[in-house]
Amino acid sequence: MTRTLRDHWPEYLMEAAELGIFMISAATWGVLLGHPDSPVHQAIPSPFIRRLLGGFAMGLTAICLIYSPWGKQSGAQMNPALTLTFLRLGKVKAVDALFYACAQFAGGIAGLAIARTLLGRALAHPSVNYVATVPGPWGDAAAFGGEFAISFLLVSMVLRSTRSQATARYTGLFAGILVAVYITLEDPLSGMSMNPARTLASAIPAMRWDVLWIYFTAPLLGMMTAAEVFLRQHGPAAVACAKYHHENTKRCIHCAARMDPPAVIRQGSPSLTVSPITHSTRSL
Repeated sequence: MTRTLRDHWPEYLMEAAELGIFMISAATWGVLLGHPDSPVHQAIPSPFIRRLLGGFAMGLTAICLIYSPWGKQSGAQMNPALTLTFLRLGKVKAVDALFYACAQFAGGIAGLAIARTLLGRALAHPSVNYVATVPGPWGDAAAFGGEFAISFLLVSMVLRSTRSQATARYTGLFAGILVAVYITLEDPLSGMSMNPARTLASAIPAMRWDVLWIYFTAPLLGMMTAAEVFLRQHGPAAVACAKYHHENTKRCIHCAARMDPPAVIRQGSPSLTVSPITHSTRSL
C-alpha cells in the first residue's frame, strides 16, 4: 500500500482536484441560475430552460475535465460508485480504489468549501441550498429509481463505447451529453447526483443527512447492475480500461500502459500487450 501511494499519488490528487472543480462549477451555476436575486435567474423565468442551461454548463464542465491532461491520466472517474464498479470489473486495483474513493470524497468537500468561501451567503440561500441533491416532489422512491436508472445508463454507455475503437475516444463527450440530459430531465426527481461524493459534499453544509442513503446506494446498485449485464452479454475480455479517454500519451496506472496515438499498441514489451479495441492488458 505504501509503495502504491508513493507511485500513484499524482492520480489520486488529480481525482480530488477534478471533483473539486466540478463542485465549484456546480455551486457557481447553482447560484447564477437558482438564486432569486441573480440577473440570470430573473431573465429566465422558466425552470426548464434554467435546467437546460445548467445541464449544458455542467455537461461541458464534465467534458473539459475528462479531456484535460489530469482527466486523461487519472481516468476522470470522479465518483466512488464508478470506481467501485471498475474494481468489480477487475480494472482498478483494490488499493487504488481505496485511495481514489478517499480522494474523491475529499476533493468534493474541498471544492464545495472553496465555493462557499467565494460565493458567500448566496450559496446558502434556500433556493440554492449548497446545490444539495434531494428527492423531488415525487418522494424517495422516485428519487431512488431515477438515480438507479441514470447510473445504469451511464455505465452501460461507458462500457459499450470504450470497447469500440470507433467510439472510444468520444466516450467523454457522450458522458457529458448524458450529464446535460440528466440535469435537464431527471433533476426534478432526485437532483441528479449519480455520485456519493458529490452528494456528501453538499449535504455537509446543507445538513441533509436524512436522504443520504438514496445517493449512496442507488448509484452504486445501478452501476453494478450495468456492469453485470455487460459481463453476461460480452464477457470480461470486452471490458476496457478504467478511463473515459485512453488513447493519449499519459501513463495509465490501471493497465500499466502508455498510449501513443494514433497507434494503440506499444511495442517492445515481452510480457504485456494492449488490445487495440479494449486497451486491456493480458499476459502472454
